[in-house]
Amino acid sequence: MNEKKIVFTDLDGTLLNDEHLVSFENKTAMDAALKAGHKIVIATGRPIASAKIVAKELGLVKEGCYIIASNGAVLYDAAREKILQHRGLPLRYVRPLFESAYEDGLHVHTYSDHHILSERDTPQIRWYEKTIRVPALIVDDATAYLEHDPVKVLLINFDSKEILMRFQQKMADWEQGKVTSVFSNDIMLEYCPLGVTKGNAVRELCSLLSIPIAQSIAAGDEQNDISMIEAAGVGCVMRNGSRETKESADYITRNDNNHNGFAEILERFCL
Repeated sequence: MNEKKIVFTDLDGTLLNDEHLVSFENKTAMDAALKAGHKIVIATGRPIASAKIVAKELGLVKEGCYIIASNGAVLYDAAREKILQHRGLPLRYVRPLFESAYEDGLHVHTYSDHHILSERDTPQIRWYEKTIRVPALIVDDATAYLEHDPVKVLLINFDSKEILMRFQQKMADWEQGKVTSVFSNDIMLEYCPLGVTKGNAVRELCSLLSIPIAQSIAAGDEQNDISMIEAAGVGCVMRNGSRETKESADYITRNDNNHNGFAEILERFCL
């Protein structure tokens, strides 16, 4: 294929396997795509500090490599180590989210530039810290600690998605015109700056790079990926993706994230 493509990929459940690792086959396919002149964009709910660690390990810090972090709040040129766009969640909305989460007995945290910020030392924060490989700070008041608007607020519940869904429903009226909420998986509910989605980030990055949206490909597996799957020229969902996400797909992989499903996408649409 001579037409140069830009490929947006989620990390967990898509590019990475269940052990949070990339397969040799996926890495080889990405290297071949970059060598052919295509662009690769990590598009993740993870904060930029975590996404940069993964990008470096995967060698996705060369020309043609970009990152969308925090579900679209941050656009980053990985080759030039340059933030292209940053949007914050207004600080005045952080405290109401924290207090409402505490009322329901839920874990909640936010982010500084280099740390996860939690007001309570919970099993959820220690699990999350290990998963995204960014250190956590336990502070008395996250809003007092923050020097500027954070990228998002995240709630975690290990027991049931329904508990988080009830919280989202409880906050629905308050959310209007203030923030955007989305599930990144069954145990994590994210509150992002108003209008920030992976789909909008796909459109914004394509515009910044002067790439027609028709030449974009997106790959994901969860609810927070739906907007970019629908925005891209070709929207791909992993075999292991949620039912809701598959309904938005132009293409569903034959192989799941543990069996090189992302390499399958690159080989079909780029190589």
